[in-house]
Amino acid sequence: MRFVLFIFVQVYVLDKIPHLHKFITPYIYYLFILWLPFSISRQWLLITGFVTGLTLDYFSMTPGLHAAACTLVAYVRPFIINILTPRDSSEFNYKEPSPLAMQWTPYAVYVFILTLLHHGYLVLLEWLSFGSFLDFLIKVVATTGISLLLIFTVELLFPRKLRFRTNTA
Repeated sequence: MRFVLFIFVQVYVLDKIPHLHKFITPYIYYLFILWLPFSISRQWLLITGFVTGLTLDYFSMTPGLHAAACTLVAYVRPFIINILTPRDSSEFNYKEPSPLAMQWTPYAVYVFILTLLHHGYLVLLEWLSFGSFLDFLIKVVATTGISLLLIFTVELLFPRKLRFRTNTA
């Protein structure tokens, strides 16, 4: 359900609003990948990331740009989670990343790193054939900033009911 909602919002709301500036492009669809459960296997995470990006590529007529960026985010996500989550599993009982599960600071770092990586790679692929390096940096920073603002607004306005992991082994 989240997948359809995020793609719908991205395609029919965020892509339709007039641009504030040529450097500001809000993206929120990849939040679906960031919110996937901790327990998802790396193989399914990569497949899900690729399909998420490919779906947006289909609607936005960009051949593989979003698929490549989402697959990169899906690949790096487990490494970032391993760095930011506590080693003691008794402190860590939630099924998916959230401010409540990870605390606000590690969650903000998690979202910031993956957003910067997603937007940096996406803008790099877009601007590979044209544009100056200063334009590239400005677009990455502006797009990352507006997307982070949207993500944290979504987190505050629509808190998720979190499920706990259980020990049923």
